[in-house]
Amino acid sequence: MLKKGMAALLLLVTTFFWGVTFTVVKDAVAKADVFVFLAQRFFVGFALLVLLCLVKRRALTRATAVDGAVLGFLLFLAFAFQTVALCYTSATNTGFLTGLNVVLVPLLGALFFRQQVTLPVGLGVTIAAAGLFLLCTGGKGLTLNPGDLLAAICAVCVALHLLYTSRFARKGGSDVFWLTAVQIGTVFALSLLVALGRGKAVLVLVPGTGWAIAICALFATVFAFLVQTSMQRVLSPAHTALIFCCEPVFAALYAYRFGNEVLGEYGMAGAGLIVASMLVSELLPAPGQAPLMGAGGSTD
Repeated sequence: MLKKGMAALLLLVTTFFWGVTFTVVKDAVAKADVFVFLAQRFFVGFALLVLLCLVKRRALTRATAVDGAVLGFLLFLAFAFQTVALCYTSATNTGFLTGLNVVLVPLLGALFFRQQVTLPVGLGVTIAAAGLFLLCTGGKGLTLNPGDLLAAICAVCVALHLLYTSRFARKGGSDVFWLTAVQIGTVFALSLLVALGRGKAVLVLVPGTGWAIAICALFATVFAFLVQTSMQRVLSPAHTALIFCCEPVFAALYAYRFGNEVLGEYGMAGAGLIVASMLVSELLPAPGQAPLMGAGGSTD
């Protein structure tokens, strides 16, 4: 129980870094092409992770390299679809639809990996979805358009990334450091290819983005993905997805405090529901309870 509690806490710290760097990334991509920024950010992260692996004298196996490449491909797709979705639909729709990966993770996990979904987690997912709606929309509802399909695909990619991270990290002989390094390296390589394909100069540092690249590479990439990969050995994908719902909460609170953005009553209520969803999934006991769906696999 203590091990799971520490894993949840570390993942919460991860979502804090992702949340507070949202404004940093937003400012950076306003100055530089998004795929150039991604290539530079993930190159720095990849270099640091490889250096860490070499210092620790970790051996890279073929299986770990393949698994890391799969994770990196899914992570890149999530970034790409979310970025393109923002060109055709609102940030509100994109944020809410992407956040719905919290619903997709237990559904896909039960469907394809026979993972159990207990009542506390199922209830937590329902509350989190309601909280995301209020936080992202301010209670005003959604006006859907064709671009929202891209945001929905992003949510599927995020869900699959969480599920496969758990699956690969728990493999016997899997090295968390190399698994993370290859994953980040794959995102860098694919971002580089897209940036070059669009005729962008990748080796040029756009003024005003250096600090953003350094912060994002160190905290939101190296630290965050090492923690995610390591802690998903302990927590199920559904539980992890619930914790990750706090990312938009931290982003909204940071923007409210330092970016002069209005959160509003509905936003505060949504943030409260997301926090409540984690407490429900953590504290509501379910001894001897039959799962809501799935059979076998990991449980919370």
